[in-house]
Amino acid sequence: MHYYRYSNAKVSCWYKYLLFSYNIVFWLAGVVFLGVGLWAWSEKGVLSDLTKVTRLHGIDPVVLVLMVGVVMFTLGFAGCVGALRENICLLKFFCGAIVLIFFLELAVAVLAFLFQDWVRDRFREFFESNIRSYRDDIDLQNLIDSLQKANQCCGAFGPEDWDLNVYFNCSGASYSREKCGVPFSCCVPDPAQKVVNTQCGYDVRIQLKNKWDESIFTKGCIQVLEGWLPRNIYIVAGVFIAISLLQIFGIFLARTLISDIEAVKAGHHF
Repeated sequence: MHYYRYSNAKVSCWYKYLLFSYNIVFWLAGVVFLGVGLWAWSEKGVLSDLTKVTRLHGIDPVVLVLMVGVVMFTLGFAGCVGALRENICLLKFFCGAIVLIFFLELAVAVLAFLFQDWVRDRFREFFESNIRSYRDDIDLQNLIDSLQKANQCCGAFGPEDWDLNVYFNCSGASYSREKCGVPFSCCVPDPAQKVVNTQCGYDVRIQLKNKWDESIFTKGCIQVLEGWLPRNIYIVAGVFIAISLLQIFGIFLARTLISDIEAVKAGHHF
């Protein structure tokens, strides 16, 4: 089955519309990510005052959503239009970007394996900076709470890390009601309670350390995640391979279509 664009040559419809279908999914996903991100920013009033982003010392999860959305929207748009219009420039941009992303992912995976101590230190700094900003952004707060509840952990290396936050700090200068406490997501869940007790972590670090594990998780999230990775290495590897195969398939489709179009323009027949 062929689509004739030029009088003396042909371009395969199979590759053309398969590449279009491949990219329309990413383009629509990019639209959804952008829509969700902009909606979240509008709810927080960021769109009316963009300086709020720069004032946040931790990371705003919405920024990550928007970045992913922009990349997916741009690549999806370039791939869709490039395939439909048989535009070599857009197809080469799409193909080059996918190749770049693929090698960046590969480089990050190799470097993370070779420099595990450095990665652990960077992740600790990242986690601690976000602990400091825990009360500054509701999305960041929900992200940390979800991480701690899902992994039954507290802080980067333990509950003491919450001294980094001005509201949970144990120093005498703090007048916060949450002083010497931890977020509710650090609390050991009580099966008898059907309603979440958001004050369960109040004053918990005033107690002796050997009693902490009765009411809160005492393992740090970095320790828990380090233990989770070896147990789920096959799942992680499977996800990485699946993503890589999708990227290679997209590169193959784009390169094949580019070759067809160049041959057509040169007046060759396949």
